[in-house]
Amino acid sequence: MKTLRNQHQEKISKAMESVLNEQESVDQNHWRLQYHVSTPAYWMNDPNGFSFYKGEYHLFYQHHPYSPKWGPMYWGHIKSKDLTYWKHLPIALAPSEEYDQDGCFSGSAVEKDGKLYAMYTGNVWTGDNYDTDLRQVQCLAVSEDGVHFNKVPQNPVINSVPEGDIHPHHFRDPKVWKKDDYYYCVLGSRTKDHEGQVLLYRSRDLMKWEFINVMAKSQGNLGFMWECPDLFSLEGQEVLLMSPQGVKSEGDLYHNLHQAGYVKGKLDYQTGLLNHGGFQLLDYGLDFYAPQTTEDEHGRRIMVAWMAMWESSMPEQKHNWAGAMTIPRELSTKRGNIISKPIQELKQLRQHHVQYENITVNGEQELAGISGDCYELEVKINAKAASQFGIKLRTDHDTHQETLLTYDRLESLFIFNRDKSGEGDGGIRKVHVGLNNNYLHLHLFVDKSSIEVFINGGEKVMTSRIYPGDNATGICFFADQEIELSTLNKWNLSKGVSPLIFKG
Repeated sequence: MKTLRNQHQEKISKAMESVLNEQESVDQNHWRLQYHVSTPAYWMNDPNGFSFYKGEYHLFYQHHPYSPKWGPMYWGHIKSKDLTYWKHLPIALAPSEEYDQDGCFSGSAVEKDGKLYAMYTGNVWTGDNYDTDLRQVQCLAVSEDGVHFNKVPQNPVINSVPEGDIHPHHFRDPKVWKKDDYYYCVLGSRTKDHEGQVLLYRSRDLMKWEFINVMAKSQGNLGFMWECPDLFSLEGQEVLLMSPQGVKSEGDLYHNLHQAGYVKGKLDYQTGLLNHGGFQLLDYGLDFYAPQTTEDEHGRRIMVAWMAMWESSMPEQKHNWAGAMTIPRELSTKRGNIISKPIQELKQLRQHHVQYENITVNGEQELAGISGDCYELEVKINAKAASQFGIKLRTDHDTHQETLLTYDRLESLFIFNRDKSGEGDGGIRKVHVGLNNNYLHLHLFVDKSSIEVFINGGEKVMTSRIYPGDNATGICFFADQEIELSTLNKWNLSKGVSPLIFKG
């Protein structure tokens, strides 16, 4: 009879072989991202186990190693010393036991006694309906080197939901942290009447867990399920990140299938109740879900998220890969709201700097040296008297492709339009943005099939996947009346992710 360890390792080895066989082909795809984390091949979704361990950042992710579509979940694994240059590692977790046979769902990681513990949701389907026929439990795996994980014999460490108005089956995505003498974890949940909520637990040893309370729950339009919760302290307040499913659109807000955002407040660790304010989005684009954070050795709070969305058509699937992570973002607060900024380490990727100052634009204008499909672009625009102005990215005159970023001064709206961005879904997203002394500051990260827009120092962010043709490399500035590009800096960005090498 196989030991649990051998059974688990056998499933990992088989999955690795599948991924390695496809890696080279996937790397040839012209939409393949250069400096964003993605799987070597096949499917990726939520970030998991984002942690700083023995001087390195470890990032795990939901992974199906046999298909570019969602399936029985494994944990893929990648690490970095600087959040910029990433190295793929062997798959960390495989669904190998009775309690997780249909998937090692999302979770987190924490260091204890020099070892790295991964806490995740074991999923089992009990029928054909994946919304109603499921059993979810919480499990632990441990690693002494941060690479090879063994599931603990005590699994599952949380076997069932507590008493009360808590749905018995939807119970997932543990996020663990340590405070004083206890480890705490939050879990995504819903009520029996399908309103989203988050549960709080504590433990002295990670093995035996005590339920404290329903920490926070949906009020009004906050959906039927809160996935991927994350609780941390930021500049003196507790922040609860979560990804609510089923939020109804309101004006320009909540037009994605599911949302990702936060509430801020104060957690009473004794009662387990979070006294919090209103819900805010973390990103206003079309492809951002399931964010997770970690704190590094410098005390920074760093966030990554899945750069996709469940309803997306994902044209890269026909090339046997799907999904990616956002660039890592440092979180801070300003005027009561969370600010997201690109981490400073990404400057290491910069090459071929092109700079302009005080360029007048009236109508449409392209600039020498300002084009490409993998770059960073920072521009400060003096709006002057213009009512509409912006940038067209990834343009191709022959195919009429463009991704349109427009500022509407009359409405104080920044508009992201990918209706002509190539293959895949179109879509328009809008976010309210004010000018700062008549200036708009944009910091853009463009990769082969993605755009991340940081507006006015990260006060608002918009992230979206796009799928343009090979020749869609143009950049065009436009305005209905004269504007001035006060400063403009553009860098090509080098590759940041190494291929997977595996020796069994």
